[in-house]
Order: sequence, then C-alpha cells, then structure tokens
Amino acid sequence: MPTAAKLIAGVAFALIAWFAANAYVPLLPEETSVGYLREITAGLGFVCGWIVLGKRAGHGMAEAISTGLRTSITTVFWALLLFSIYVMVHRSTKMLYDGPTEAVLDVFNIGLIYAKLMWDAQFLLILSIGGALGGMVTEMAGRRWS
Repeated sequence: MPTAAKLIAGVAFALIAWFAANAYVPLLPEETSVGYLREITAGLGFVCGWIVLGKRAGHGMAEAISTGLRTSITTVFWALLLFSIYVMVHRSTKMLYDGPTEAVLDVFNIGLIYAKLMWDAQFLLILSIGGALGGMVTEMAGRRWS
C-alpha cells in the first residue's frame, strides 16, 4: 500500500542513486558508453527506496539510518547485477562466448571489475551520507504522515 514514507524513500534514493551514478561515470574507462546509466540507476534507487526503506519507517532514527545504508548497498548490488547482465548480453551478441555457461559466469567477472571501480571516496561518501540522510528523512516522513 502506498504511503508517504515509501514515496519519500523512493524519491530520496532516486536522487542518491542519480548522484552516485554521476560520481561513478568518471571512474569508468574512457571508451565506456554510459547511455542511460544515470536514469536506470535512479529508477533502481526509487524501487529499492520504496521496497527496502519505505516499509520500515517508524521504528526509530537509529534503525532508519542503518536501513538507509542497507538500501544504498541494495541499490548498488542490483545496479551492478543489472549492468553486468547487460554487458554480458551485449558481448554475447558479438559471439564472444563459447556457450551459455561461460556467459553466465562472466556476469560475475564483469560485476567484480565494475565493483573495484567503486572504491572511490566521493562515490562511497555519496552512498553512505546519502543513505543515512535518506533514512532519516524517511523516518521523519513516516512519523509525520502515518
């Protein structure tokens, strides 16, 4: 059921994911085409904020902060998985794999390569501070409009 806390959590994490994607783009190799990376990541942030954080509003500020950080990690996980699958499918159309097993296993290798690029102070600060603030804002919205 839609609530104000879920909407606030979704919007907050859409913004956090968009800013994190903007911080991540310069870390990618120059030949990487980013396409709709920012927009898709913002959409994932909205969904993760709505589902993970929105339904846990109203349990106190400490839990809101920890759930906000968890939502940041969940958003990064799903974004990595989604974009790794996208890269794998793109590579498979170029017949770079010997079979489907090799293609599926390469999803994890691609994810690890992109995850290593995330060890950047600005990117991690956006996710951690943004996650904590997103949790706090959602908690305040849950208290006010529940």
